[in-house]
Amino acid sequence: VQLQASGGGLVQDGGSLRLSCAASGRTVSRYAMGWFRQAPGKEREFVAGISWSGSSTYYGDSVQGRFTISRDNAKNTVYLQMNSLKPEDTAVYFCAGGKSMNTMVTETDVNSWGQGTQLTVSS
Repeated sequence: VQLQASGGGLVQDGGSLRLSCAASGRTVSRYAMGWFRQAPGKEREFVAGISWSGSSTYYGDSVQGRFTISRDNAKNTVYLQMNSLKPEDTAVYFCAGGKSMNTMVTETDVNSWGQGTQLTVSS
């Protein structure tokens, strides 16, 4: 499966942005999906995950209440709506395809990675 992330860019502190991740090569509708991010000089961290049906979602502590993950299985696409952005959200964001139907909370749950998309939040 190929995962293509898009939607990154430059946004001001407090702004909003939506990332998209389009899958091709294999349907991902039966697998959990998620987003991770990596800031300069830091390890990659979990941002958000969603079960195959969308009925279960998971969030990292630092984005809880500000970010929303969703999916459209008909379009084989996962989204990350990011609100109330902060400079510390600046990172490269990676889309991830899961190994299982329901769980996406750590890198061990990831079967495939997309290329990253850069988000920069200016203060």
